[in-house]
Amino acid sequence: MVTKQFTGSPDEADLRRADSLAREIFSDVANKWALLIIEALGEHTLRFGELRNEIEGISHKMLTQNLRMLERNGLIERTVYPVVPPRVEYALTEPGRALRVTIGGLCDWTHRYLGHIETSRHRFDA
Repeated sequence: MVTKQFTGSPDEADLRRADSLAREIFSDVANKWALLIIEALGEHTLRFGELRNEIEGISHKMLTQNLRMLERNGLIERTVYPVVPPRVEYALTEPGRALRVTIGGLCDWTHRYLGHIETSRHRFDA
């Protein structure tokens, strides 16, 4: 995977620019599965199967892809234990825990305005 390199330019932190590193990172973490994985991990350390059970509807493939992406971005850490059968655990890193606070705010917003949004959708669709 080709990725942009951070050189310290302010343009790299501008989400509005198509070629910014910030937009690349934002695109990685602002997908439904990544958000749900971060929320599910919370303060826990979970194995792959436990994570899959926590997130209804996620496929094995999507969980694998998103865990790799989150690990690549330094938001989760993967610990492999040298046992048979293999044991692998996932936990949030410090940046991942910081992002979880933001995701928590998004979850709170969703709960707060769920009724309003549902009413607006019915009105719009009528």
